[in-house]
Amino acid sequence: MTPIQFFAFNSEVTKLMSDTHAVMAVRLLGMAGALPAEADENDRMLAEKGPAFAQAMSEMTAATMTGKPLGEIMSAGMAPLQSEVSSNRERLTR
Repeated sequence: MTPIQFFAFNSEVTKLMSDTHAVMAVRLLGMAGALPAEADENDRMLAEKGPAFAQAMSEMTAATMTGKPLGEIMSAGMAPLQSEVSSNRERLTR
Protein backbone atom coordinates (compact mmCIF):
# COMPACT_ATOMS: atom_id res chain seq x y z
CA MET A 1 0.00 0.00 0.00
CA THR A 2 1.43 3.32 -1.05
CA PRO A 3 1.26 6.37 1.24
CA ILE A 4 -1.44 7.90 -0.99
CA GLN A 5 -3.55 4.73 -0.79
CA PHE A 6 -3.04 4.65 2.97
CA PHE A 7 -4.19 8.26 3.27
CA ALA A 8 -7.24 7.57 1.08
CA PHE A 9 -8.15 4.55 3.20
CA ASN A 10 -7.77 6.56 6.41
CA SER A 11 -10.05 9.22 4.92
CA GLU A 12 -12.68 6.54 4.20
CA VAL A 13 -12.45 5.27 7.77
CA THR A 14 -12.71 8.80 9.18
CA LYS A 15 -15.82 9.56 7.10
CA LEU A 16 -17.46 6.31 8.19
CA MET A 17 -16.68 7.06 11.84
CA SER A 18 -17.94 10.66 11.74
CA ASP A 19 -21.15 9.69 9.92
CA THR A 20 -21.70 6.83 12.37
CA HIS A 21 -21.30 9.16 15.36
CA ALA A 22 -23.76 11.63 13.84
CA VAL A 23 -26.36 8.89 13.27
CA MET A 24 -25.88 7.53 16.79
CA ALA A 25 -26.24 10.98 18.34
CA VAL A 26 -29.44 11.78 16.44
CA ARG A 27 -30.93 8.37 17.24
CA LEU A 28 -30.09 8.69 20.94
CA LEU A 29 -31.66 12.14 21.04
CA GLY A 30 -34.72 10.68 19.35
CA MET A 31 -34.93 7.87 21.92
CA ALA A 32 -34.65 10.41 24.71
CA GLY A 33 -37.47 12.46 23.23
CA ALA A 34 -35.29 15.48 22.56
CA LEU A 35 -35.78 15.17 18.78
CA PRO A 36 -38.74 13.87 16.81
CA ALA A 37 -38.24 10.27 15.68
CA GLU A 38 -40.21 7.79 13.61
CA ALA A 39 -42.05 5.18 15.65
CA ASP A 40 -40.19 2.31 13.97
CA GLU A 41 -36.70 3.86 14.19
CA ASN A 42 -35.45 1.42 16.86
CA ASP A 43 -36.64 -1.60 14.85
CA ARG A 44 -35.14 -0.14 11.70
CA MET A 45 -31.84 0.45 13.50
CA LEU A 46 -31.59 -3.24 14.40
CA ALA A 47 -32.94 -4.63 11.13
CA GLU A 48 -30.42 -2.84 8.92
CA LYS A 49 -27.30 -4.19 10.63
CA GLY A 50 -27.37 -7.80 9.40
CA PRO A 51 -27.90 -7.08 5.69
CA ALA A 52 -25.31 -4.27 5.71
CA PHE A 53 -22.62 -6.46 7.28
CA ALA A 54 -23.52 -9.41 5.05
CA GLN A 55 -23.11 -7.18 2.00
CA ALA A 56 -19.79 -5.88 3.35
CA MET A 57 -18.55 -9.44 3.88
CA SER A 58 -19.68 -10.42 0.39
CA GLU A 59 -17.84 -7.47 -1.15
CA MET A 60 -14.68 -8.26 0.82
CA THR A 61 -14.85 -11.91 -0.19
CA ALA A 62 -15.24 -11.02 -3.86
CA ALA A 63 -12.29 -8.62 -3.67
CA THR A 64 -10.20 -11.28 -1.94
CA MET A 65 -11.09 -13.97 -4.45
CA THR A 66 -10.07 -11.74 -7.36
CA GLY A 67 -6.66 -11.09 -5.81
CA LYS A 68 -7.11 -7.45 -4.83
CA PRO A 69 -4.56 -5.90 -2.44
CA LEU A 70 -5.49 -5.53 1.22
CA GLY A 71 -6.38 -1.84 0.99
CA GLU A 72 -8.87 -2.49 -1.80
CA ILE A 73 -10.36 -5.42 0.11
CA MET A 74 -10.96 -3.25 3.16
CA SER A 75 -12.37 -0.42 1.05
CA ALA A 76 -14.72 -2.85 -0.70
CA GLY A 77 -16.02 -3.97 2.67
CA MET A 78 -16.51 -0.45 3.97
CA ALA A 79 -18.42 0.78 0.90
CA PRO A 80 -21.76 -0.89 1.76
CA LEU A 81 -21.46 0.25 5.38
CA GLN A 82 -20.69 3.83 4.32
CA SER A 83 -23.63 3.80 1.94
CA GLU A 84 -26.04 2.70 4.68
CA VAL A 85 -24.66 5.14 7.25
CA SER A 86 -24.70 8.06 4.79
CA SER A 87 -28.31 7.41 3.83
CA ASN A 88 -29.26 7.19 7.52
CA ARG A 89 -27.46 10.46 8.27
CA GLU A 90 -29.20 12.24 5.42
CA ARG A 91 -32.61 10.84 6.40
CA LEU A 92 -32.25 11.57 10.10
CA THR A 93 -30.90 15.10 9.73
CA ARG A 94 -33.61 16.40 7.42
